[in-house]
Amino acid sequence: MAADRIPVANPRAAYLAHKDEIDGAIAAVLDRGRYILGEEVARFEEDFAAYLGTQFAIGVASGTDAVEIALRACGIGAGDAVLTVSNTAVATVAAIEHTGAEVVFADVDAASYTIDPESIEKTIASHRGTPVRAIVAVHLYGHPAPMGRIAEIAAAHGLRIVEDCAQAHGASIGAQRTGTFGDAAAFSFYPTKNLGSLGDGGAVVTHDPAIAERVRAYRQYGWRERYVSESRGWNSRLDELQAAVLRMKLRYLESENDRRRTIAAAFDGALSSSLSAPRVAPACRHVYHQYVLRTDRREAFRRFMDDRGIDTAILYPVPVHRQPAYLSRVSLPLTESLAGEIVSVPVFPELTDPEVARICDALRKVQ
Repeated sequence: MAADRIPVANPRAAYLAHKDEIDGAIAAVLDRGRYILGEEVARFEEDFAAYLGTQFAIGVASGTDAVEIALRACGIGAGDAVLTVSNTAVATVAAIEHTGAEVVFADVDAASYTIDPESIEKTIASHRGTPVRAIVAVHLYGHPAPMGRIAEIAAAHGLRIVEDCAQAHGASIGAQRTGTFGDAAAFSFYPTKNLGSLGDGGAVVTHDPAIAERVRAYRQYGWRERYVSESRGWNSRLDELQAAVLRMKLRYLESENDRRRTIAAAFDGALSSSLSAPRVAPACRHVYHQYVLRTDRREAFRRFMDDRGIDTAILYPVPVHRQPAYLSRVSLPLTESLAGEIVSVPVFPELTDPEVARICDALRKVQ
C-alpha cells in the first residue's frame, strides 16, 4: 500500500495515538506477573459495566464467544430456534449454531439496515417446527436496532433478547446505551472496533445476577470452585494484557466516537446525488463503526475511490443465508438487495483533517 493511501481501518494508528499509555499498561501487567483473570480484568469489568449503565460485565475471549455464552446463559440450546438477521458478520450466526439452536432469519429495514420489527413478527407467525425462544438483535455499523419494538415483540412471545453490540460500543437510544436493553449483550474488542484491544477479546454484559453467574462459569470450564466443573464450560477468558489496554482506551471512547460523528457529518454534507447516505433513527446515537453508503454503481465507485488512493470495503458482500455453510431458502429481499449496493469508506477517529477533506472531495465528484 502506498504511504499516502487512506485505509478503511488503521489499528496501528489507534495504537500510536495512545502508545505511551498502552505501553505503560502492558508493562504494569508484565511486572505484576499475573496474566489470566487478575486485577486488570476485574477492574475493566467494573469500569465497562459502569460506562454502559449495567450491573455486570464479564470478559471473555472473543465477541463470537460472547454471543454464544450469552445465549447459553439465557437457557438457549438444542431444541430452540433463535431469530436474527442475515445482514451481519457470520460470527453472529456461527455463535447461535454453536449453542445447538436453529437459526431463523428476518429481514432488515431500509433506513438503518438493522432488523425490521415487522419482519420479526411475520417470521415468528410463519415459522414452523422448532420454537423460537430468543432474538439476537444486531446493532449494525454502530446504529442501534429498534429495541423498543423488539422488547414489545419479545414480551408478547416470551422470548429472550441478546444484543450483538460488536459494532456499537457507546451507541444509545435516548439516554440508554446499547447493551442494556435485553437479557444480555455481547461485545467484541477486535482491534478495529470502536473499543478495540490488541488481539481478540469480548464481554457479556447483563443486569441479571443469575445470568452473570452462569457466564462466569461457562467462560472457565463450568467452575464455581476451582477444578470442579458444575456445568460444561470451556476456556474463554479475556487475558490481563488485553484488559489493561481496554481499560485505558475506555477513557477515550466517548471522544473518539465524537470524532467519528464529526467525520460522518462532513461526509453527509459532501455526498453526490448518486450516493445514498446513512440515516439515523430518531433518538438514536450512531457511533459510526462503519460509514456505509448505498449505490447501484458500486464497482465504478470503488474504482473511482481507489484511483484517488482511498480504500473501501463491503460489509457484507454475501448475506449469511446465501453463504455455502449456511444456505437457506428463506427470501430476504432487502438484505439481498443491500448486499449488492453497500460500500464503506474510512471513518476511524485517527483520520486527519486533510484526509477527511480528501475523502469529501472524492465523494462530491462521484458521478
